[in-house]
Amino acid sequence: MVEEITGNLRLRQATDQLSSLSLLSHSIKVFSSKWKLIRNKVDQILSILSSLPPQIQPSPENLTLSAIIHSIQQTTDYSNTLAHKCIQHSYTGKLLMQSDLDIIFVKFDNNLNSLSELVNSDGFFLSNANYAIVVSRPGPAASRDDIKFYVKDLLCRFKIGRLEMKKQALVSFTQVIQEEGERYVKIAMELDGLVHVLLKFLNSKEVGIQEEALKSVAVICGFDSYKSVLVGIGIVAPLIRVLETGSDLGKELSTRCLMKVTANSDNAWSVSAHGGASALLKICGGSGCDDAGGELVGLACGVLRNLIGVDEIKRFVVDEGAIPMSIKLVRSKNEASQISAIDFIEVMASGNEYVRGLIVNEGGIRVLVRVLDPKSSYSSKAREKSMRAIMSLCSDSIGCMNSLKTYGFMDHILHFLHDGEVSIQESALRAASWLCGTSDEFKKAMGDAGFMPEIVKFLDAKSFEAREIAAETLSNMVVVPRNQKRFVQNDQNVNFLLQLIDPTPSEGNSGNRKHLLSIIMSLSFCNDGRKKIISSGYLKNIEKLAEDQVLDAKKIVRNLSSNRFRSMIRGIWHS
Repeated sequence: MVEEITGNLRLRQATDQLSSLSLLSHSIKVFSSKWKLIRNKVDQILSILSSLPPQIQPSPENLTLSAIIHSIQQTTDYSNTLAHKCIQHSYTGKLLMQSDLDIIFVKFDNNLNSLSELVNSDGFFLSNANYAIVVSRPGPAASRDDIKFYVKDLLCRFKIGRLEMKKQALVSFTQVIQEEGERYVKIAMELDGLVHVLLKFLNSKEVGIQEEALKSVAVICGFDSYKSVLVGIGIVAPLIRVLETGSDLGKELSTRCLMKVTANSDNAWSVSAHGGASALLKICGGSGCDDAGGELVGLACGVLRNLIGVDEIKRFVVDEGAIPMSIKLVRSKNEASQISAIDFIEVMASGNEYVRGLIVNEGGIRVLVRVLDPKSSYSSKAREKSMRAIMSLCSDSIGCMNSLKTYGFMDHILHFLHDGEVSIQESALRAASWLCGTSDEFKKAMGDAGFMPEIVKFLDAKSFEAREIAAETLSNMVVVPRNQKRFVQNDQNVNFLLQLIDPTPSEGNSGNRKHLLSIIMSLSFCNDGRKKIISSGYLKNIEKLAEDQVLDAKKIVRNLSSNRFRSMIRGIWHS
């Protein structure tokens, strides 16, 4: 026990002496370049000594470490003497002092080499049985100090452990931050040197070390407050190098990190400046889209999607062939690649008429509509994405809208309204709403194709959004007289509409009710529509709203009343 205390004291004394010398050297004005070199060696020695866990101390069992510590203390004492002479300008000659400082530098360099060689030697940790036992992971209720001690122990292993020990420590670190989240990450990020060690591991030639480090970085990148720290220390450059030369897993992990980093558009320039856009395009344009590599391609495409939020980068990737590349990926057999490529096309087309034209010229609309073909093997998610991309691509373009007719877009939308999963039905409903808002020509075509009976089914859907979209779509369609006549041919339609109109005040109901009243208003201008509204037992719902001063309901009642009056006059004149 006495020997352990003595060992602790000697190591603490050596550390304190080195710290004092490092601090003192900053105040020396003469021979500043030589003192800077000495200080760098001192700081490197300090870094290793401070990383040694409490269990490893200079002792009779650690004679080599004791000898190194003794040599360091001797060199430090002599350095302090020279430092004070320099501060007081009491040295006998410049040449002699320069020679003495060179000797000091060599001694510290030797100390550093000896210390590094010792802690990285095969038997060092094995000969320290206490440290060979890994510190246990703290439990869920552990204090901050316990967590800090555990993470600091892992950091020690990162710095001075052998290769296998470094890897085991990395595995433990990744596991704990994945499972415990920000609590551990926050403490880890406060430890001096941890992020720099992770950065060093990303450049490791040992694949296992590099991959484990990437897993840790991927977790840390998930927190906005620490993401900027990683970018600040230069994490982007090694991530790009992994993209270019790493293992398949390394590339996948790197793209996941970059995906999180580029969620903030401020970092897009950093990724592009290090050649990230070119590396990602190469991955997306390479082979492997139809097998296990499809996951990597999908991720790379996702990072590119984040990058092109910057117009200059968008122009670059378009010039580098991003459009034909993404269209090719939509045709691939891998779902991840398909979905990411569709998203990428949509973002490229957004707000850029020139790029939109290039996509159309490359056959982008045809490919996206083909995704919607019920006979194809695309997933519902890919089809939903494709509908959204088509709406983004074809808005405000008469030529594109005509292409949609030619390629059978309406038929596919109608199919999924009639027979599709709930999610794709709602996507098809939104597409139908968008389509009928483009022109009266499409409203007529949709009426002729049989859209209205399918849309009516959504008026009492469970989803309020679906009910509102359906009501708004029908409201737009029945503006066309031909659709009014077609709608009232079904005796149940008008009755169903009036039944759905709730005359009681209801929060959140007014928007949908407004669309339903708009439909009724349009139908009241059609002779058959008026007759069926007047003869419906649910007309009282409209009358009740009119009594409550609901403007649209009052207009409908007024319209119906005036028509009744005109009918009475015609009856008198013809009697």
